Amino acid sequence: MGSKSETLTFEDVAKHNHKNDCWIIVNKKVYDVTPFLDDHPGGDEALLSATGKDATTDFEDVGHSDSATEMMEKYYVGEFDANTLPVEARNNPTAPIQASTINSNQSSGVLLKFLQYLVPLLILGVAFALQYYGKRSKSNESAMDR
Repeated sequence: MGSKSETLTFEDVAKHNHKNDCWIIVNKKVYDVTPFLDDHPGGDEALLSATGKDATTDFEDVGHSDSATEMMEKYYVGEFDANTLPVEARNNPTAPIQASTINSNQSSGVLLKFLQYLVPLLILGVAFALQYYGKRSKSNESAMDR
């Protein structure tokens, strides 16, 4: 690991992009999260997919707790020189340098997000159908009783 006052370029950080050596950029700071990969609640792939780009948006979108943010300090390597971020990564902060690492997980991630919305909608649909069927069944029974 580098010293706490070191300023790192994108090229410096991009070299550390695999399971045995994984650095990420969050809020213009560089973190060596290699020792945390196995313990990360979102799985190691979430961190591995954050390499090769500025992962600030990804980190904030998840809504990490204050304790998670505090925990990051022990993985701090140095400051990040945002001027060294490639144009592709600036224009599309989710565009990774290592596309092969992410492509295998991208389709399953999209599927999980889709299911995250689809399953509750299906449950609501079934509930409304049962309610409608139940009311219709009761009205038919009362009509037969007359």
